Amino acid sequence: MTQTSDGTPAMAGQKSLIIFDLDGTLIDSAVDLAAAVNRMYGKLNLPTMPIDTIKSWVGNGSVKLVERALAAHQQTAQQVDSQALSAAHEIFLAEYAKCSTEQTQAYEGVSAGLTALADAGYTLAICTNKPTRYLPEILAHFGWSDSFAIVIGGDSLAVKKPNPEPLLYICQQLGILPKQAVMVGDSKNDILAAQAANITTLALRYGYNYGEPIDNTNPDMAFDDFNQLTAYLLR
Repeated sequence: MTQTSDGTPAMAGQKSLIIFDLDGTLIDSAVDLAAAVNRMYGKLNLPTMPIDTIKSWVGNGSVKLVERALAAHQQTAQQVDSQALSAAHEIFLAEYAKCSTEQTQAYEGVSAGLTALADAGYTLAICTNKPTRYLPEILAHFGWSDSFAIVIGGDSLAVKKPNPEPLLYICQQLGILPKQAVMVGDSKNDILAAQAANITTLALRYGYNYGEPIDNTNPDMAFDDFNQLTAYLLR
């Protein structure tokens, strides 16, 4: 990247599309996800786990979350048949449907930032590994139903992040070249997918990245909060 007059990196070329991750980027959903996992544990007669532990399992979609939850009690996918894993997953999905917006909050500055970016002419999109079925309710809860040109969930396509295909699909559907896009996320899944798609990567340090610093994945820029991100994009 080139540098601006104050020495900070500037995005090369004209950007018109911003693709956002959801959990850990726009919303803090850890409490509700943990509640659903622990309710699943209850129905499986397994001990509950702390929120911070469950938070470290988030990022690769709901099936992987449940697999990690079972593995924490030495019940990995290898030790239980696929039917048992599927049954546990269905319990989780049902429990999460009951609480997906109970304690989930937007991170500070997100709603105002999305409005400012849209007003500045950016096209906004979401690419999340969260199951699609929950997205309309969550977006409506925060007043974001009309904020995004396209929303892709973890089961919208045959693959999910860190595969680059969902990001490339968004660009294709919107008629925007990858070089004109930016990916904003909190997880290495977001950064690796965007790097593979040749899309500029902007990371947020406050989210869910398996307990690892997001800077380790070498994003083009990283920010401590959403207001910093918005200010950078509006430069």
